Amino acid sequence: MEIGIVGLPNVGKSSLFNALTGAAAAAENFPFTTIEPNIGVVPLPDERLHVLAQEWGSAKIVPSGIRFVDIAGIVEGASQGEGLGNKFLAHIRQVDAIAHVVRCFKDENVVNVMTELNPKSAADIITTELLLADIQQCQTALDRWTKKAKSGDKDSITKCNALNDCVKAFNEGIPARRLNIPPEILNEFQFLTAKPLMYVANTDEGIPDEELLKPLRERAAAEGAALVALCTKLEADIVQLPPEERNEYYEAAGITSPGLTRLAQAGKDLINQICFFTVGPQEARAWLIPKGTPAVKAAGKIHTDIERGFIRAEIYRYDDLKRLGSYKAVQEKNLVTLEGKDYIMQDGDTVHFRFSV
Repeated sequence: MEIGIVGLPNVGKSSLFNALTGAAAAAENFPFTTIEPNIGVVPLPDERLHVLAQEWGSAKIVPSGIRFVDIAGIVEGASQGEGLGNKFLAHIRQVDAIAHVVRCFKDENVVNVMTELNPKSAADIITTELLLADIQQCQTALDRWTKKAKSGDKDSITKCNALNDCVKAFNEGIPARRLNIPPEILNEFQFLTAKPLMYVANTDEGIPDEELLKPLRERAAAEGAALVALCTKLEADIVQLPPEERNEYYEAAGITSPGLTRLAQAGKDLINQICFFTVGPQEARAWLIPKGTPAVKAAGKIHTDIERGFIRAEIYRYDDLKRLGSYKAVQEKNLVTLEGKDYIMQDGDTVHFRFSV
């Protein structure tokens, strides 16, 4: 699962990506690095993992990670091929969700392509380009399915009706994610505006300017999107510090929750992921899987052999361990269960897979 970072030129996308990849590289005990020049995986901090590691005396802690893809800056007219145009749009089609970076900082040394600092107008440009690209995609699909619908094919008629609704909505500025269209149709036609979205407000250091954030807050609320405000330059600087110095820096800057931590958590929620744990003397590890994943598929996340030879999943809830104080106490209360292939994994499940190959 990948989240694409998009935005106008000079809004702080590169600084954000540097912070993300720096966080991965600086987390020395975590096996996360830049996978390719444009993909970074940032560890997702989780207090539960440390509690489990302490209970089991784990030698190593391995958190889950959120993958971010740095996509080239978009310009007005991209849907018509301006700038990187089609390449930019093709990259967005490949990701699972979008992190839209919007400039909310003042810096005369960083050129503003819009000439004035206006977060609402900046967000409008990219939203419009994505909608225009979706209109083109929709019209092309309509031309194809209309011919089949004329023959009376019920499936084609259903698709045409949905596509007509989409075209109307796109022309009114309504993204696909806000439409009551069957998910299978949205997935088939890969509409850009169907992808889950969060806004990343790139602010000045210190207290963010609420007047600049207000239009983004309102926009995010109206669209059901998340909003994360952070200073990408500050975050990129901090991850270059030794781990023991970072908390002091955050405290000095008056930051109670690191921006990258909030971004990673928002990313986890955005792509509808939950976290389960495997734990033992060697390592305590967190795994991200889509909500609704059955136990056998969660086993495959660890290794295909475990999925292939799945017998049972021995599961207990982290909340039970925390409440009762120890794994032994969880056992005594008969709260360790054996589950089959079809058991739906829950956030906080701690599991030992039994398998045979």
